[in-house]
Formats: sequence, structure tokens, C-alpha cells
Amino acid sequence: QATVPTLFYSSEHLSPGLMTDLREEGKEQVMDNETRILLFTLLKDHKAFDSHCLLFCIAEKKCVEEVLEGVSLAPAHCLWTTEANGSVRLRIDELCPQEPITVHQMFMTSVQKYGNLFALATKRNDKWEKITFSEYYHLSRMAAKSFLKLGLERFHSVAILGFNSEEWFLSAVGAVFAGGLMTGIYATNSPEACLYVASDSRANVIVVENQKQLDKILQIKDNLTHLKAIVQYSGPLQKKMPNLYSWEEFMGFGVDISDKSLDDIIDSQKANQCCVLIYTSGTTGMPKGVMLSHDNITWTARHASQAGDMQPAEVKQETIVSYLPLSHIAGQIYDLWTGIQWGELVYFAQPDALKGSLITTLREASPSSHMGVPRVWEKIMEKIKEEISHSAYMKKKLVTWAMSVILDANQRDEEKSFVFTLADSLVMEKLRAELGFSRCQKFFSGAAPIGSDTMQFFLGLNIWIYEVYGMSESAGPHFMSGPKACKLLSCGKVVPGCRCKLANIDADGIGEVCFWGRNVFMGYLNMEDKTMEALGEDGWLRSGDLAKMDEEGFLYITGRIKELIITAGGENIPPLPIEQAVKREIPIISNAMLIGDKRKFLSILLTLKCVTNPETMEPTDNLSLEAVEYCQQLGSQARNVSDIIGGRDKVVNHAIQEGIDRVNAKATSNAQRIQKWTILRKEFSGSGGELGPTMKLRRPIVLKMYQSEIETFYRE
Repeated sequence: QATVPTLFYSSEHLSPGLMTDLREEGKEQVMDNETRILLFTLLKDHKAFDSHCLLFCIAEKKCVEEVLEGVSLAPAHCLWTTEANGSVRLRIDELCPQEPITVHQMFMTSVQKYGNLFALATKRNDKWEKITFSEYYHLSRMAAKSFLKLGLERFHSVAILGFNSEEWFLSAVGAVFAGGLMTGIYATNSPEACLYVASDSRANVIVVENQKQLDKILQIKDNLTHLKAIVQYSGPLQKKMPNLYSWEEFMGFGVDISDKSLDDIIDSQKANQCCVLIYTSGTTGMPKGVMLSHDNITWTARHASQAGDMQPAEVKQETIVSYLPLSHIAGQIYDLWTGIQWGELVYFAQPDALKGSLITTLREASPSSHMGVPRVWEKIMEKIKEEISHSAYMKKKLVTWAMSVILDANQRDEEKSFVFTLADSLVMEKLRAELGFSRCQKFFSGAAPIGSDTMQFFLGLNIWIYEVYGMSESAGPHFMSGPKACKLLSCGKVVPGCRCKLANIDADGIGEVCFWGRNVFMGYLNMEDKTMEALGEDGWLRSGDLAKMDEEGFLYITGRIKELIITAGGENIPPLPIEQAVKREIPIISNAMLIGDKRKFLSILLTLKCVTNPETMEPTDNLSLEAVEYCQQLGSQARNVSDIIGGRDKVVNHAIQEGIDRVNAKATSNAQRIQKWTILRKEFSGSGGELGPTMKLRRPIVLKMYQSEIETFYRE
């Protein structure tokens, strides 16, 4: 009943009853930040309250003209540029009139609020060592000065090649502070791929993790005309070479650079200039350097994360574990930039995280929020299933019962019963604690579509996985699911402040997803044709993804235009729904890739679930425990992939054909039925080349690799 300022509201963020009350007030007013935080704390548990209605309020309501009057921006007349030193017109409008700021301004604000809070945690000699936000900022300045001493030029890049670490973060922030372009290189890249990125971004300095990554750069350094220095941040230098420095040496170089010299460079930076380059994976051609401005980074770090209900540290400090590739926008925006924006504590996983150590780090860090790509969630699911199958009979029955109760209740989205509470507290709390998720409240998945079977499995653990959808070109998330907006198999609603539209909608309501907002990139570095193709004359970013939207604004991805199969008969077929249906119907299938472009009929390549070598991450011939159990249920004794391929195991092959038949029975036309299939000798993997760095299927690569098997389908 307290008298408080009326909120600046949006229909997306307030309950109908509360919005009616506000409309009756007859006026709008925006509260200051302190009042907003206080009110959030007081009202967050109120049944009619949606935290977004406060977290999306802006401290001072201004029209676009007023905002731009008070901000110093670089001259720009166009929404895009392809030059590293170019500038763009910001997409400030009535939906997102927030004042644009630089990365340094964002960091300074956070230091003022969170300076004494721990920011980064690194495990050294079996002990977690932490630094505060004030120390983080100071070390970033030291790194910036050292880059300047090494000769970093304005709008040239610092390329970083290695696994996530404190040094990775300091190099990234230091590069931006020094006026350079922060550029990540995938740790799995070949020397040739490293050469392309470093050359295209005009790298003055390359920061490498260890000798393995250094060796790649040493093979190509003579071809890098802009390269002035290499810095290694992990392990001793095995051989002293000119312009090669250890991290300790590097951090001491900047003592000769005055604070004023650095501050002059920082003060000259504008929010509409480039500070980050994200290189696409290059699955459909040469990698493209996605240019992201200060405003792209700072606006997205603040507003997209709010859509996922990430809390500022003054309300509750979030804890996360950093392990996804930082050269990819998902890991970078979630771990690095959002971490600075909201005062999060970031724990760095070990380099062998995906080989098995990630869960150990999760248990020790006990994150409040966790992000994964679909393949990571699948691997966790497989691990849990394996452990359950090895459990004693009574424990196995108890877990199965609890999962069934919780899954049923979550799918019905009903009031939680006593039985649900009992199943969750008696069984699932312990299981989540074993995974390191005892305090985790938000679980996200991005970079590729997640399977419905994976989503349902985790629902049975009372873990809601919120899908995030976006692109490197949208600085990460453009659509998000979250605690307040979630539907199964949907990637959520558009991030408040952003816009979307579906172009060229067909009879089924499916069209190409197009983006508009402050998160939309500046352009592709040195690629005018590609930039024009992506943005067009109207400035809307074309995603290349096909989707439909329901009446509540939830988006459902159905496939990609470039992946669209156009048969010889002229029928357009999106492969993703059919592939997902095959995996649902046949639990032994790990990967499925539909074939049929310009062909008379559809065929499909299949791989079986198998054990991965924990050291090399190569798939082995051994079937996974889940696959073995599936075979046993059929009456088969198969334990290896080689026992089944080539039609050797009649029982399993018959079961696969029956699964294909069930999928075909639901096809909307004869053209969408799978006529032929084959099981490949090994599962798709990153090391094999079939999957990209974020475990996304690289279809053009697979087509080349398995051309002979594909041609066998279509021989007369």
C-alpha cells in the first residue's frame, strides 16, 4: 500500500491486473535506480509482480533526441560499415532509448558498485584464488599499457588463442581499453585457420595459452605482416625467441606508459565504434569477422541478461562457471561482458572440462546460473543415465519414480503436490547436488537447437533448460526463455528493446527470422557484399533461419534456409524436424543428417551412441551403456558399432527401420518420407570435423566426407 513512483511499463512485463492499475494512474514516471532496487527487493515475491517490470525500467526517461544530445559519438550516417576504424548510426529508438556507453564506462560503473566483491576465481595448486573487481580493473589497465608498449595500433587486433582463464579475460578487456579489437581464435583451429583470422584482423599481438597453441602460430608467423609480439599465458617458455614473452614479462612492460596516455586513448573511444571481432565458424564458406561495437556489447550485456532474470550483485551476486569457447559469442557475452555488467563471480573451469572435469568444478563453484550448448547437456544426460543404470535396484526404482512424478507435474505446469515436493527433496536435490547444481536456479542452452528428449529428461530432474536464440551478428541473444517466459521447444520471446519479424511467410506461417535492435552488428570486416546481403537496404538483419511464432510471441525454429532441401520434384523440405523425429523414435541414434537436395527422394545418414575416448575426445567403436541396454531390450547382444553396421545385426537394423517407418507415417507428403538410410562407422565429433566448436552439425563438411555413402543411395 506504500506510495511509490509509477513505473514506466511495457505490456510484455506486467501482469494484466497490475497494468490496468497503472493505466488508471493516467501518467508515467520512471524511478531512480536506488528506488528501483529497493522496490525489487520488497516486491520480488509478490504474486502479481514480474521482476522484469522493474529491471527493465530506465533511470531517466528521455526521448531519443535528448539521449543523443548528451552523448559524444563518432560521425556516422549509415547503420553499417566494413572498415575496422568505421562508425555506425546507433539503432536508438523508443523501444531502447538507453544512453550508449563504452566498455570502459560499463566497467568503471561496476567497479564503483562492486569493487570489493570477488570477480574471477582461478584454481592454482588445488586452491581457488580470487581477485576483486577493483583488482580486475587494475590488471586490465596494466594489460592495456603492455599492449601499447608492444606496439598495438588503434583498430588493429589482439588475437587470443587458448582455453578460458583469467589471462584470457585480462587480454580481452586490456585490448579494448588500449583501443584495439579483441579477437578470439578457436583453440581447435588449425594453423591455417589461425592464419586467416590473425591476418584478416591485422593482429599486432597474439596471446596463446601454451606450447601447443604457440606451435601453431610459429608455423605461420612469417606470413603475418602486422604481428609484433606473441605472449604465452600458461606454462614456461620452452625456448626463448625474439618477440615472444611470458605472461609475467608481458604484464611488466606497461610501467613506462603513463595513466594519462592510456586515459587519453580510453576517452577517445566512442560507443558506435568497433571493439570486438567474432569470427564465424566458416562452415558454409570463409569465416566472416563480425564487427561488434561498444554499444552492441554494453547494451546486450545489460538488457539481454535481464531477460534471463540474471540479477545485479546488489540484489544477489550470480556465480557462473566459464568453460564454453570465448571466441564464440555465447560464451563471451555470458561469461565476460555480462559478468562485468552485473558484478558476477566467474569460476574458470580446467582445460579438460569437457573431458570430465567440468562436474568437479561445478561442485566446487556451486553456480547460480549455468549455460551449455545442446551437446554438453546431452553428455550430462548420458552420464546420469549411466550412473543410474549402475545403481542398486532400489535406488534405481526410486530415481525412476521421482523423475516420472516430477516430469508429469512440470509438463502439466500444475501446482506442486506433496508427492512432487517429496520426490524432489528426497531424491532430486541430492542428484542435482552431485552435478554441482545445488544452488543453480537458471539453466540455459544456446548455439544450436536442443532436442525435446534432452529437455524432458532434465524436466524430470526438475531442471528447466531455457533456450536462447541469436547469432554472432546479434551480439548473442535476440530471443530468450526464462523463469517468466518459457514454453517447451520454444526459444522464448524477443529480448525487450529488440524487434523481430518473419519475412516471406508461407502457408504454414513459417518465415525467415529478421532482427532489429541495439545488439545488431556493425558489419563484416572487409566484406561489403556479405554485409549488404545480411542487412539489406532496410537494415534488418536476416538470420537465414526459418521459424514460426505463436500468438503469445514465442518463437519456434524449424530450420535454416541454406539447409533447406529442395528435391528434384521441387518440394521444399526443412531437414531439422525430420532429423529430430528420427532421434526421438530411435533412442540408439546419436546423430541424423537428412540428404535429398536435388535428389529424387530423401535418405539419411545415422550414427549410433558410443563411448568417447576421454583423452582424445574421439568416438570409439564401443556402444554407450544406453545403446547397449537398448540392444539388450531388443534381444541383441551387440556391444560395438561394428556389430551393427552393414546390416550385421538383423534385430537392431529391423528396429531402426521400424522407427523410420513411424517417422514416415507422420510425414505430410510422400516427398518427406525417408526411403533409404545407413549407419556410419563412427559418431560425428569435433575432432572428426563433422561438428563445429559449439558442437553444431557442419552439413557441407559431412556431405564431402561421406560422399561415397550418399552416392550409394542414388545408384540406379
